[in-house]
Amino acid sequence: MGQVTSLFARRVVGVAGNAIDANAVLDSVGVDADGAWDPKQMLDEDDFYGMIELMADKMDVTSLPLIVGEAMRPDEYGALGLAWKSAPNLLGSFSRVARYWRLWSSFTQYELQETDDGILFIEHRDGIRRLGMRISIEADLASGVSLSRQVSPRPFSPIEVTFKHAAPKTIGHHEAYFGCPVRFGADRDAMLLSRQSLSEPNILGDEGITQFLVSHLDQELAQIDDAPALQTQTKSEIARALSDGLPKMADIARKLGLSARSFHRRLAEHGLSFQTLTEETRREIATAILQDERYSLSEVAFLTGYSEQSAFNRAFKRWMGMTPAAYRKSLG
Repeated sequence: MGQVTSLFARRVVGVAGNAIDANAVLDSVGVDADGAWDPKQMLDEDDFYGMIELMADKMDVTSLPLIVGEAMRPDEYGALGLAWKSAPNLLGSFSRVARYWRLWSSFTQYELQETDDGILFIEHRDGIRRLGMRISIEADLASGVSLSRQVSPRPFSPIEVTFKHAAPKTIGHHEAYFGCPVRFGADRDAMLLSRQSLSEPNILGDEGITQFLVSHLDQELAQIDDAPALQTQTKSEIARALSDGLPKMADIARKLGLSARSFHRRLAEHGLSFQTLTEETRREIATAILQDERYSLSEVAFLTGYSEQSAFNRAFKRWMGMTPAAYRKSLG
């Protein structure tokens, strides 16, 4: 399970206005509404989706991703946002996102792909297409359009926008916002962009500034490059230990050939915590095993380190917003 910068959560909540209790919604994912906007404060993927779904219980979210996109400002998103603004042209801006996406999110990847009709900016995201994910993907592409309009010297719109998930109840707002045809139920989440619009010099393009920022971003990227390996190894050891109960950090550290102190320090250097990785591992194992009806709910609880079915039920509802039984039924 991946993570995403808390800035996205703040922006989503901020545009909702009085339709929700902003403090309560942000508190549900551990974000202090009055705290500083820190792009390095990360949220778990499922928590982020759950927050959006909590908002959907209080308001119509059909247009929410478009409003979120319109509100995006590059200056709010650290060095990567500034690198977008100072790139020589929009191709450079989108290329920065395709290269440095890991600084914003560990579960979303972006790709630029040449086609006969233009250049595709593709978003790759795995997992069940729950409501929170659908809204998040739409907001991502809407943000790309908004940020492009803020730096382009000419009016900007894609040639076409496509989403893999089914259409909302109306798509008129989407087509008006993007200024082009919008197709749902497609084979990818993407925007088709014209070569001409991508080659126009950005209003604030500055080669000197962009080189400085790219150097800074390369350093940040280097710092997180070995995080996936540590995260994967840790979660693998946690998964092996769960059937014997909830593992202790010292035991997992020993299996990785580290002292408990060194293990804790290495996790902290990458913004990880043992507790968070344990929760992610339990959640991932539970959602995978629940797809196989040969396992009873009590067996799933045992295999994820819970001695009592009731504790597993409470944890699963916190993760996914529904009980294990309801989740299994939704897969049918």
